[in-house]
Formats: sequence, structure tokens, C-alpha cells
Amino acid sequence: MSKSTQRIVQIIAVSALAFGLAACNKAADEGQTAGQKLDSAIANTEKAADNAAANASAAATNAADAAKDAAKEAGNAMVSAADSASITAAVNAGLIKDSELSAIKINVDTKDGVVTLTGEAPNQAAKDRAGDIAKAVQGVSSVANNLTVKAG
Repeated sequence: MSKSTQRIVQIIAVSALAFGLAACNKAADEGQTAGQKLDSAIANTEKAADNAAANASAAATNAADAAKDAAKEAGNAMVSAADSASITAAVNAGLIKDSELSAIKINVDTKDGVVTLTGEAPNQAAKDRAGDIAKAVQGVSSVANNLTVKAG
């Protein structure tokens, strides 16, 4: 249990004890001996402590669930980044195989399966081929072909 969770549990327990002692029924105390009053106060305090423990347990469970959710989201983000990197690498490898296209002059960016091509192509046919190469890579959902055709 983390220090902050322990601190919260301690605060709840102390509060429960204080409320338990304060909650002693004044009207029921009349005519009771000191021992009976003490027994009643202890019983009320035990109930309050049990409630505090249940509340602390629920809070700890909620905190653990929140931590699991955060870890899962971080894992998903890492998988997405790895997928994007592998798509980018595959597109670059395809561009290198084409004799008219320069992988050095074409920038490939990938995010969530969307590939964006920027840079220069020597002609319209090469630009179209670059888009086709990117579309053929597994995991690509769409291609933004922002290549410009080299003038003259």
C-alpha cells in the first residue's frame, strides 16, 4: 500500500473513532453505569472503524482500478507508436525499391494508420506510385499524398 493510501486510511480511521465516540446516544446513557457507557462507546467506535475500513478498502480498490486503466492506456499508446514506426519503415523500404523515387527527398509520417507523404517527386507518375506504395503497406488506413512534382 502506498504512503498516501496509508495516510488516507489513517485519517479515515481516526475520523471514524472520533465520530463513534461523539455518536454515543446521550438519552440512552441516562441510568447506565460507567462500564455500560464505556461498552456502548466501544461498540459504536468498532462499528465506525469497520465502516472506515470498508470505505478505505473501496478507495484502495478504486485507486488500483484507476492505475490499471492508466497502464492499459499507456500500453495502447506504445503499441500505436510501434505500429506507426513499423508502417513508416515499410513505406520507406518500398520507396527505396523504386528507381525514380528518392526516400531521402520524401518524408513519411504515420499516425494511427494514416500515412502522410511530403517532399518532391520527379513527375506525376512517380508521385502516384509513391501513394500506391504507401497504400499497399499493411496497417495503412489512408494516405495523404502531399508530394510536389518537381518543376521542369
